[in-house]
Amino acid sequence: MADKEISAHDRARVLAEALPQLQHYDDATIVVKYGGHAMGDEHLLREFARDIVMLKISGIHPIVVHGGGPQIGAMLEKLGIKSQFQQGLRVTDRATMDVAEMVLAGSINKAIVASINAEGGRAVGLSGKDGNMVTARKVTSLINGQTGEVGEIDLGFVGEPEQVDRRVLDIVSQSDLIPVIAPIAASRWGETYNVNADTFAGAIAGALRARRLLLLTDVPGVLDKDKELIKQLTIDEARRHIAEGTVSGGMIPKVQTCIEALERGVEGVVILDGKVSHAVLLELLTDHGAGTLMTR
Repeated sequence: MADKEISAHDRARVLAEALPQLQHYDDATIVVKYGGHAMGDEHLLREFARDIVMLKISGIHPIVVHGGGPQIGAMLEKLGIKSQFQQGLRVTDRATMDVAEMVLAGSINKAIVASINAEGGRAVGLSGKDGNMVTARKVTSLINGQTGEVGEIDLGFVGEPEQVDRRVLDIVSQSDLIPVIAPIAASRWGETYNVNADTFAGAIAGALRARRLLLLTDVPGVLDKDKELIKQLTIDEARRHIAEGTVSGGMIPKVQTCIEALERGVEGVVILDGKVSHAVLLELLTDHGAGTLMTR
């Protein structure tokens, strides 16, 4: 529906519905992991940027963490660097790591920053390396997406958050700036690692005790055995769904990330479809929300 077709009454109703949610999230930190197919759609990126600016001017402190797996793959192919995979995950040698850092902390990060700024925000691009924000360690084990079991693995320069220093984020997010963070981090010994964006966002949200962590992905949320959306889950229910096989494949690590973020002090985590227009505002500022909400 075009803007001119929306009546003044409808506009007033929408604003009235959003008011209680705006009051609930006033001065709160919201971490948003932006990824999936939405990243390749300029229209969706523009709407996402507008949502983030809307949150900021409404007294909320959004922090954006982004992925970029498909873009890394495309650049590797363009440069003639072949990828090897284990359990469906790219093995990251030193050449691949250099490309990943270039794409994540460079082109993708700055494109998101530029989009937010174009919508009236003041975004600043960062990575986990800045101010030693995130210290990483090498990933040595992984949950099997089919069985749910943990096994040893060597993916090269793929890391996981070991420690988060929130000082840089506190300074930036409490100003009028919006942090946009690439999931690249260094170890205590200075080695650079590529970190899964969901895991990275969960660690940031946990360190900040965020009111909400939103994981924008390519599916509506967590689905039951009949492929219907599960609108709300507790930690215990989520673990039971994993054990029963209802949650499987790539959704297992996402749900595990949600559980870990909640256990670190995040109030609620939502898995939702980033391809839906204004998904962030629909989740935070409407009564019905969007996606699957997980709470303690």
